[in-house]
Amino acid sequence: MNIWIWALIFCVSLGVLVVAANMFIVAAERIGKTLGMPPFLVGVLLVGFGTSLPELVSSILAVHAGYSEIVIGNVLGSNVTNILLILGIAGVVGGTFTVEIDMLKFDIPVMVGAAFVLCLMISDGTFSTGEAVICLLMLAIYLTVMLRSSDEVTQLSETAAATVYTWASLLLSGALIFLGAKYTVDSVVAISEILDIGEETIAMSAVALGTSLPEIVVAIAAVRKGQPEIVIGNVVGSNIFNTFAVMGIPAMIGTITVPDGLANFSIPIFLAATMMHLLVTGDKRVTKGEGAFLLCFYIFFIGQLFDWL
Repeated sequence: MNIWIWALIFCVSLGVLVVAANMFIVAAERIGKTLGMPPFLVGVLLVGFGTSLPELVSSILAVHAGYSEIVIGNVLGSNVTNILLILGIAGVVGGTFTVEIDMLKFDIPVMVGAAFVLCLMISDGTFSTGEAVICLLMLAIYLTVMLRSSDEVTQLSETAAATVYTWASLLLSGALIFLGAKYTVDSVVAISEILDIGEETIAMSAVALGTSLPEIVVAIAAVRKGQPEIVIGNVVGSNIFNTFAVMGIPAMIGTITVPDGLANFSIPIFLAATMMHLLVTGDKRVTKGEGAFLLCFYIFFIGQLFDWL
């Protein structure tokens, strides 16, 4: 097949993956509340985990197919996109906005620490099963601390009780996620071979952007409604889940290989973007100028990734 057919397969499969993940989140939320799960657990485990589901399933299939380079590209690319693109768009569209919740006490330090720990782990060119276990343990500690320190949790929007349709939607979305992820990985491999570029490059750009589209829509809607905490929380939570879970779970299947080129450019960009998030949100205030700067940095990132700049 030629590149245009593979490009069409990529777009369709990525679209199916994203839509199915959203279906899964809605169904899981309803089932969780029907089963009496605390709102905090529904929000963090089901919704938080669900937003990283496209990255997770595609990464698991990539490792199983022998293309583990896609995993690290997917994680780094998604995290960079979350910070530079989503937070940047939120700042430009929403103008200057302030955040009341002090995430500097715990969540943002965890995100920054997770970024540096991940970079140390992959500095030797591999990400082993032992390192995966450490990441999953750190995720468990993070969730435990959040649960114990939350005296008051934000209630999710009211949803109807789970019905047969809800369970069917959960099963159907799960199957669609699998199929979407499979053909996303297959098309990434095929396109990278045709264009003679690394699979990790497409994962860091097109896959990361595609899986972040729902978060972009949510970010724009949130700042327009005067709810900037949703934007910051979404970025921080998604990055922590990506770092710990999307790296950790696939690595339980097999060792993840880290391409040599990542050490020279992508990893420094990932760390720089993480520190920019800390600096931009440290005063609980994001300005339009800061948002524009983040967007310019994202354009630079994509341009350098494909040698356009």
